[in-house]
Amino acid sequence: MPHDSPSAFLADLPDNALLAITGDDATAFLHGQLTNDVAAMGTGEAQWNGWCTAKGRLLATLLLVKRPDGYLAMLPAEIAPAIAKRLGMFVLRSKVKIRDAGGELRAHGLAGHGAADLARGLESEPDLAVSRIGDGLFVVIAPPDDARVEALRAKARPGRIDDWHRALIHAGIPTIVAATQEAFVPQMANLDLVGGVSFHKGCYPGQEIVARTQYRGGLKRRMALAHVEGDAPAPGQSLFSPAFGEQSAGTVVNAAPDPAGGYDLLVVAQIESLREGALTLGAPGGAPLSIRSHPASEPAAS
Repeated sequence: MPHDSPSAFLADLPDNALLAITGDDATAFLHGQLTNDVAAMGTGEAQWNGWCTAKGRLLATLLLVKRPDGYLAMLPAEIAPAIAKRLGMFVLRSKVKIRDAGGELRAHGLAGHGAADLARGLESEPDLAVSRIGDGLFVVIAPPDDARVEALRAKARPGRIDDWHRALIHAGIPTIVAATQEAFVPQMANLDLVGGVSFHKGCYPGQEIVARTQYRGGLKRRMALAHVEGDAPAPGQSLFSPAFGEQSAGTVVNAAPDPAGGYDLLVVAQIESLREGALTLGAPGGAPLSIRSHPASEPAAS
């Protein structure tokens, strides 16, 4: 690559949907449904959130962006219609409207060295949503074929959706898809470690279980970054370890190809198995996982 070539990439995110949540009661409604402190958000700010069942299991993880006219929620397109419909069941008499904003807006992922400088050039544009979601990770939401995004595209190198997924994986940001809905409490997927859970806000579905997990301990599974050779791992695929025999010791959360070969993935697994590093994919004796990093010293593991 030439010395002056950009190292940051811009990727279109067609596998993500955008939901607009508006109305006089939108803030109170979302604050009472999601895991994070929505009421504390300022216009232009973004935060990760989870939406849980009454049993504290994640139905979705989403990026919430506050706009002058309400909120945008970015989440996987495969689950967005069902999530929008189910959220709508809780609106009742509140002044809240939930609609698909995909016809008027597009999401783009900006990541890599120099991404912050490129994003800074757009932050003064009031009608764009430019959200920092991690170290060198930004989401840009704009109308289709927006000239400013096209100008940004000319400054960054082309990115693929797999590049973006791998960037999220390395940042430790979980994405709940259809195959993993209701599989994890937020702490299992490390949502608390990426600022996606507030333990000081009021009630929301599953809040009692999430709080109990945090303050009383007993969390036996955590999420880790891993690598595997061979066939592509699939979200929801089981992991195994010698200590658990034929019983599943964990689950694949997300995976993306490693340009050097094999696949990088996020897995939720028994903390003991993560420490021992003896996990295999798909079956006892399957492809061995190389555990790259995990929160093994978390107090909740005791």
